[in-house]
Amino acid sequence: MTADAPAPSVRALVLGGGGLAGIAWEVGVLVGLAEGGVDLGLADRIVGTSAGSVVGTLLSTGVDLEAVHAEHRSGAAGMTGPPATLDMEALGAELAAVMNGARDPGEMRARLGAWALAADTPPEAEQRAIIDARLPVKEWPRTDLRITAVDAETGELAMFTRDARVDLVDAVAASCAVPGVWPPMTAGKRRYIDGGVASIVHVARADDDGFEVTGAAGQVLVVAPLDPPAGGPFPSVRDEIAQRQERHPDTDTVAVLADEDSVAAFGTNVLDPASMPASARAGREQGRAAADEVARRWG
Repeated sequence: MTADAPAPSVRALVLGGGGLAGIAWEVGVLVGLAEGGVDLGLADRIVGTSAGSVVGTLLSTGVDLEAVHAEHRSGAAGMTGPPATLDMEALGAELAAVMNGARDPGEMRARLGAWALAADTPPEAEQRAIIDARLPVKEWPRTDLRITAVDAETGELAMFTRDARVDLVDAVAASCAVPGVWPPMTAGKRRYIDGGVASIVHVARADDDGFEVTGAAGQVLVVAPLDPPAGGPFPSVRDEIAQRQERHPDTDTVAVLADEDSVAAFGTNVLDPASMPASARAGREQGRAAADEVARRWG
């Protein structure tokens, strides 16, 4: 390719966080999109955060998503949620108190990391075994898979790729380490918490801005079960998409965000395995409904 030739157009798939309900919903969406004619194999780059790191790994390593969806839909997936004794309402209040008064997002993430390191949670080995069981293929794929997490000590964003010399299972476990639910997880020589404490989707990681190379993906598909409210402690998905389009107006970003039926299917606790069958069905319906537009703009 000559110096004047345009860079090849990259298609990026961005998968957001959303607990076990989010895993089932996202797999359902991808299955529904495929049924509608969207070729998911076109994704050159996949960005996964928390639940999205699990789904992105399944897709990029060639796991049969239809079979996974069937397990989610039937309730036969055997997913393990948080301990039954965990009071999710109390946990939410405690996390809000930890974040209260932080001067900026970096300080907020560092506070959450410090609190998570001291929290009484199950051992790392238990959570790693849970993540290992969710991933039939343990090796990094050829696809440019990007998994986000947050350094528990510094609050800095980390992005794991096949070049990071971090085990794939460890990278996914780090991305899924919800503070107070699971312990900060070791990847390489450091411990990390859930990538969702920095952003539920990390839309900007679909591009190379801020890393070694600056360049934008030509088409971006965002699939996100949760969308934090604008003005809250976490950036909203819609705001992240709008900001990306401002930076890269010559590219296109299309999103599949959970509709009212899907949100209702999630229930009150997205970490509850019982939420998965309804979430899986709702995701598949949304994928089917969105397939024509996605195929036109992303495919």
